[in-house]
Amino acid sequence: ACDRLCGHKIEVGLVPFGALGLSIAAIHLTSLTVPVQAEPYTVAGFLAAGGWRVVLDLMLLSLFGAFFVVPLNAFVQHNSPEQRRARILALNNLMNAFFMLIAALVGALLLTLADLSIPQLFLVMALMNVAVSLFIFQQVPLFAARFLVWLLSHTLYRVKHAGLEHIPDRGAAVIACNHVSFVDALLLAGAVRRPIRFIMIKSIYDIPVLNFVFRVARTIPITSKKDDPGAYERAFEEIDQALAAGDLLCIFPEGALSPDGELHEFRPGLEKILARRPVPVIPMALRGLWGSFFSASGEGYFKHPFKRIWSRIEVVAEPAWPPEQVRIQALQSRILEMRGDWR
Repeated sequence: ACDRLCGHKIEVGLVPFGALGLSIAAIHLTSLTVPVQAEPYTVAGFLAAGGWRVVLDLMLLSLFGAFFVVPLNAFVQHNSPEQRRARILALNNLMNAFFMLIAALVGALLLTLADLSIPQLFLVMALMNVAVSLFIFQQVPLFAARFLVWLLSHTLYRVKHAGLEHIPDRGAAVIACNHVSFVDALLLAGAVRRPIRFIMIKSIYDIPVLNFVFRVARTIPITSKKDDPGAYERAFEEIDQALAAGDLLCIFPEGALSPDGELHEFRPGLEKILARRPVPVIPMALRGLWGSFFSASGEGYFKHPFKRIWSRIEVVAEPAWPPEQVRIQALQSRILEMRGDWR
């Protein structure tokens, strides 16, 4: 289930989903009762007496526990240095065992000294889980940001990917993509396994809620040279530093959202980036977003919230172009061909 929900990749955005589900299932479990009787229940009798709800909550606790634990363990394994991975995993298992022991002792104290009932114990544990989860997500906002991206790509759209293997796992590169909606960056971030730093017009960067995700992703806001020459130059300086550090960047060369779903003329910003720091450019295209809630669709943005909910969209990538071969007009033509007639 984790593999399917994560799209066959490590996705820490599932961790908050697991934490939320654990708390809800545990709190619901505290409200359930099964009558006590002198004779032992048969399985059928227990289920008929309302025990099926208890079984369901226990199954949900197990399922959401997996959504919490599996991505974390995969994340630790994937990001730990190979020469120290065995020691890190051993320490992780030791800490798990230690806190299981602590939890057992706390549970025993609450049941004896505090004289809590079993349902009350579940309620206390659920509330503690909420508090600890909020603390974790405050300390590591990446989890919460990825959760928002995961929700977007799994509830509002059915996202298919093609050619993402062309994106290098390491080293500086720039993704160039068409720009159709306010959530283009989130969809790309959810599709590409490697973290992306986006170069984004400041008006979109400042959108509430989305701004939280953009800040966590270290997005680089940019303004036009006419509006603020100083901020414009500082953005290009930050872009150059990011590429020098080996980051993967994404730019929408049109410089603004498409007002009609068509691909508009590319601005010279990408050429300026490559002139300072020659790096490969990866052409990408988004298909099927035109007409959705987050696009203009000829009627203005954020109209008809249920229009094209869970529609099928595609994220397509092609092999990187060497920097010396990048010409803005040729790149624009290629991305237009990749997008095709499906806007």
